Amino acid sequence: MFEYSRPKVEWIAGVDEVGRGPLIGAVVTAAVILDPAKPIKGLNDSKKLSEKKRLLLAEEIKEKALCWALGRAEPAEIDQLNILHATLLAMQRAVAGLAITPQWALIDGNRCPALAMPATAVVKGDSLVPEISAASILAKVARDAEMQLLHQAHPQFGFADHKGYPTAAHLAAIQRYGILPEHRRSFKPVRLIVEQHAQQTGQCEVTAR
Repeated sequence: MFEYSRPKVEWIAGVDEVGRGPLIGAVVTAAVILDPAKPIKGLNDSKKLSEKKRLLLAEEIKEKALCWALGRAEPAEIDQLNILHATLLAMQRAVAGLAITPQWALIDGNRCPALAMPATAVVKGDSLVPEISAASILAKVARDAEMQLLHQAHPQFGFADHKGYPTAAHLAAIQRYGILPEHRRSFKPVRLIVEQHAQQTGQCEVTAR
């Protein structure tokens, strides 16, 4: 069992991300300061919750938290910075968006972004720290909604099912239909398919429409 030392301050922000692994779309982060007077039952790592439970908890978090905010880094920023630094940037944006400036930030994982307040990285924090669990849920619900919109625009890619992750179905769709503007061109599976199409057609890039 991982342990962490909880800071003895009033306003603690939990920060988490969703979307480091997918081949498409933004990496989405959330920051949450919970209200001790309004406890929320059932907080956990968003990946361990059903979609129905996540949606219900997301609404409860938004209603009961002292404040919350989302951050993001777009595919072009991911391609320019790399996914790690783009994720840290998105975390900075989420914390900056909070209506209350936290006295401390607890970050899921083993790296902290540069923030104006002290911060601690907590491995497995989305299962250990309620604030991080809440952030995980908000980020997951937000990014899944974006993938649903992308699915409606491009149903042939199946984003509603794989959420942009590099599944066999997603890779096959890229091979067949080309890449979308939202694809992360620096990610190896996308880059290799782009290069393969370029070699076959003599074009620089094949973009789906």
